[in-house]
Amino acid sequence: MGELTTTVTHPLSDVDAAVRAALANEGFGVLTEIDVDGVFRAKLGIERSPLKILGACNPNFAHDALERDASAALVLPCNVVLESLDGSTTRVTIADPEQMMPAENMSDLTADARARLARVIAAL
Repeated sequence: MGELTTTVTHPLSDVDAAVRAALANEGFGVLTEIDVDGVFRAKLGIERSPLKILGACNPNFAHDALERDASAALVLPCNVVLESLDGSTTRVTIADPEQMMPAENMSDLTADARARLARVIAAL
């Protein structure tokens, strides 16, 4: 799977705030949030390092994509994964919209979304 990724030397909580701010600067909001390690702890009794999945969405892109092809809903929102590698290092990975929606009729839209998400990664 294609992705945009970076590793930063800041704890996950700090990176979470920075990612949300960078997404907002690019017109994205966070619709969903999954605390994976919290769910595993509560449901399975398993301890793991912190991992959070943010469901990021740019309403204009989402509307345009759904107008072109309703099946685009299968890949909305765009996943942004924050993974604590240790207490002071966090990896941020964002699904590449061009890889997630390779259809020709989406290419202008996914290229713009990818450029914005690449700027999010660069801002970190």
